[in-house]
Amino acid sequence: MTSNKKAQNRELLTPGEIVTELDRYIIGQDDAKKCVAIALRNRWRRQMVEGPLRDEILPANILMIGPTGVGKTEISRRLAALAGAPFVKVEASKFTEVGYVGRDVESMVRDLVDISMNQVRAEYEKKVQKRAEKNVQERLLDLLAPSRPKRTAKNSADDEGREERIREKLRGQLEVGHLEDRMVQIDVPENFTPMVEIFSPMGMEEMGLNFSEMFDGIMPKKTKQRSVTVGEARKLLLQQEIDELIDHDKVVDMALTRAEESGIVFIDEIDKIVAGPSSHGPDVSREGVQRDLLPVIEGTNVATKYGMVRTDHILFIAAGAFHGTSPSDLVPELQGRLPIRVELDSLSGEDFGRILVEPENSLIKQYTALMRSEGVELDFTKGAIEEIARIADHVNSTTENIGARRLHTIMSTLLENIMFDAPYETAKKIRITKKFVNDELNAILEDSDLAKYIL
Repeated sequence: MTSNKKAQNRELLTPGEIVTELDRYIIGQDDAKKCVAIALRNRWRRQMVEGPLRDEILPANILMIGPTGVGKTEISRRLAALAGAPFVKVEASKFTEVGYVGRDVESMVRDLVDISMNQVRAEYEKKVQKRAEKNVQERLLDLLAPSRPKRTAKNSADDEGREERIREKLRGQLEVGHLEDRMVQIDVPENFTPMVEIFSPMGMEEMGLNFSEMFDGIMPKKTKQRSVTVGEARKLLLQQEIDELIDHDKVVDMALTRAEESGIVFIDEIDKIVAGPSSHGPDVSREGVQRDLLPVIEGTNVATKYGMVRTDHILFIAAGAFHGTSPSDLVPELQGRLPIRVELDSLSGEDFGRILVEPENSLIKQYTALMRSEGVELDFTKGAIEEIARIADHVNSTTENIGARRLHTIMSTLLENIMFDAPYETAKKIRITKKFVNDELNAILEDSDLAKYIL
């Protein structure tokens, strides 16, 4: 068993490989990448530990500090994708202290469990897809060629042979798609849920009870007959077959385990629940939100509609700009629950130039692919890319610094006329040069007031 675990461990990404994968999408921020790579690898290392010590090894939660648009959220999202882990992003400013109107902090764990359920169910659906499709094929044949009652023993053999030949002929037509528009009658369940209004301090969306499922178990399911095409029937029957083939108890157990052992919660804008030095009145609630976060981050039981979930081994990554405040303004207990701190750097003009072209999902590649669908080939010169990066850096330094998000506003303004005029009568290649960039954007840049609103 130990050797199997070690073999499995060698197949997993090392911290260096994790950073390499993150480099494909995020430019710079090497310290933050290194930090989250170690945190992710430590979760895998914990799984290799045997005995009761495994439960004692808790994740080191992370606090990212840096201005908006530098990659905090993207690092966390890509990290979760690498691990195949349930991931949820929440805004700390959306939560309120218990007793106030709004969402309570435990809702982030319920959201994580819902995402984990969807993720595990999708995996199980993929496993039973082929079996379900085969069963649907047989059910469609039953609808297209229903069995006839046997008349006499003498004719029964002839009838069976004839029905089999008809069925095989229909099977061939069904496989090549010739019967997709034929109408058939199928039974579908009625979507009926009794109207029950219940007042809960957590709010209806956070109750942890699924009333439709509860009443489905009490009341018999009603069905109604519908006339649909074979194509529509295939979709409806496929979902029914998948539901019957999936072991829902196993899905729930695996989803809860995955949320507890591998879940990642990204808490953005955590600096917004820090009361500044001159705060008054309602800001008292902000400290209450921090205190409500303490047990969730440290480890507690949270009630969900699928059962209790422990948060001890969920990895929490908090992030904030901390412009007018500092991490030391957080309540001391919360600071202690976010022991790993990493500061992300502001982006420079050189960084913007790399962001435009190097990532696999870079803006240049995105816009080029979008316009190629219209028969327009965009060709960005090196000078144009450098000029776009320079303008982004300039606007960020003279107005509000929104980091790499500034590139989105500049690119959409730069290509506005091209995107509006497309499609053209004939295929067209448009070269984006430094002069083209200046001609399109200089008028806006020269008017500083206009630049604040457009760029």
